[in-house]
Amino acid sequence: MVTKAVEDAAAALDAGKMPQWISDHLREYRESGGKSGHRWDSTEFGGAGTQTCLLMTTIGRKSGLAYTHPLLYGEDGENFIIVGSKGGSDTHPAWYHNLMANPEVELQVGTEVFKAKATLVTGAERARIWDLITAVYPPYKDYQARTTREIPLFSLSRIK
Repeated sequence: MVTKAVEDAAAALDAGKMPQWISDHLREYRESGGKSGHRWDSTEFGGAGTQTCLLMTTIGRKSGLAYTHPLLYGEDGENFIIVGSKGGSDTHPAWYHNLMANPEVELQVGTEVFKAKATLVTGAERARIWDLITAVYPPYKDYQARTTREIPLFSLSRIK
């Protein structure tokens, strides 16, 4: 079930606006150095409690500016998995396009900050990762049902 909060957030993002709750979460995460904000309460959005979040900073493909996004994540071995769901919107999140143009990002996971490379997950590997991430956050299945686009999955690997 897609909640009104998800629909409102997707509509705001589609209009190019960051919802206040996302801005607040981002600020809390940053100001605490990751001591707060790494775990996020997803119940209002159809989740079953707290989920892990990371901060991903991309470089705008047109502007060249840095943009930071708080995102839920799952883990696959040493890699972090993120989902370009945008609440089931018919368009990809802005960060998707930035990753496709420049896959090198900065991640903050809790208090740790490091560089990573994003890889779009496709084919049989995508099916495996989809099962993994929807076990972590089942509402992604509802988001996929809302749109005709295939929701993209990215694997983020540390740059050593």
